[in-house]
Amino acid sequence: MTATMTRPAQAASASPQGVSLTLDGVTYRYGRGRPGLGPVTLHVQPGEFLCVVGPSGSGKSTLLSLLAGFLRPQAGEIRLGDTPVTGPDPRLTLVQQEPALFPWRTVTGNVAFGLERRRFPRAERDARVQETLRLVGLEGYGPRRVHQLSGGQRQRVSLARALAVQPRLLLLDEPFSALDDRTRTVLADELLGIWWERKVTVVFVTHNLEEALALGQRVVALRGGEVALDAPARELSVGRLREMLEG
Repeated sequence: MTATMTRPAQAASASPQGVSLTLDGVTYRYGRGRPGLGPVTLHVQPGEFLCVVGPSGSGKSTLLSLLAGFLRPQAGEIRLGDTPVTGPDPRLTLVQQEPALFPWRTVTGNVAFGLERRRFPRAERDARVQETLRLVGLEGYGPRRVHQLSGGQRQRVSLARALAVQPRLLLLDEPFSALDDRTRTVLADELLGIWWERKVTVVFVTHNLEEALALGQRVVALRGGEVALDAPARELSVGRLREMLEG
């Protein structure tokens, strides 16, 4: 990344709106030598911004699939607050690396999709869409089609769609990795601002160590499906993280 991201004041200064996340001895194995995850024990505080790093095959994608409820742990338990995760949960949303937008819908239609599925009244739906577009810097872009947007704008729409349902846990799977450095830095700054305003709990997966240290309050490094390091970002350096992952 070519620019330095500006971190807002510590989230502890305001009441968090996120939900706690707990993994207790969570294990998932694919078989046939394919790497999996676990056992992993981890606790994320409400409103915390956690970054997860690790090389390919370290378990990052498996972790996100388990948190999102797409996979079920073969051992252990995942809890949002006090409730076990047994499948997709309306309190969380996932933003992936490639923005899976509907090309036949406008920006407004894409952002409204989750609200429509949850049968929100039209007036509330419209208000939420407009507020969320403002939040991600796309005010006035509602009538545009996906093909009229840049890569960064498409990822903003994807983020807006996730935020419109007001999740308490936001999962992000390398959402900026396909973008150029300048756009990536701008969106990372905006994500920090959104996190500060909404106080949502964030789990951000990335292979970019600099990005993890710039964004996260805390960084977890996975290696071989297990937690190799779990520490506050301010106590870490890129060199130390690389050493842990390669060691």
